[in-house]
Amino acid sequence: MNILILGAAGQISQQLTIRLLNETDANLTLFARNAEKRLSIYKNNNHVRLISGEFEDESLLTESMQEQDVVYVNSDRNVQPILAAMKKTGVKRIIIAGALSIYDEVGGAFGKWNRSKMGPIPDSRKKMISDVENSGLDYTYMRMTWLYNQKGNVAYATTQKGEPFVGAQVTREAIAQYILDLLANPKRDLQASVGIYEPGTENMTKPSFY
Repeated sequence: MNILILGAAGQISQQLTIRLLNETDANLTLFARNAEKRLSIYKNNNHVRLISGEFEDESLLTESMQEQDVVYVNSDRNVQPILAAMKKTGVKRIIIAGALSIYDEVGGAFGKWNRSKMGPIPDSRKKMISDVENSGLDYTYMRMTWLYNQKGNVAYATTQKGEPFVGAQVTREAIAQYILDLLANPKRDLQASVGIYEPGTENMTKPSFY
């Protein structure tokens, strides 16, 4: 399997990269700003190709997607050039790291706290998710709750679009595990916007680290 990781220097991407290299025979293309410097630890790995670039560079994205099976995007800040490059290259599978509340689906005391921190949903985010959902691609959009690190904690639960979002926190380790589970089961959560949280945090009014 050939996997393109966009935003490869991010924390989730780095955890995902380590696990893919240790647990699979996947070939990885790691795309990031100053990738050769920031990800130099991988420069001699035969399963890794490093590309330095910006998400806005559609021509470089198109070149990077040649012969890829899956694209993982570590940020939803500017997906339009990515979607365009995928249509040009015929790559269908994309997994995008995003955030909760894009549908105003977080209720209760936690929802009130979350809105106080995130503010109103910008029109740009509404357009972004609309573009993803209408792209015709095999997308999984991850609506991640508030993130933290805890080595070894890979527990997660999910909700689907149209269901209330519950759960105040989840580890980055668990997000990496979810992505690995998607890769292992290619038919899981296709064309889906999935809420991801840590079991046991459903009744919390805010994350434990706040």
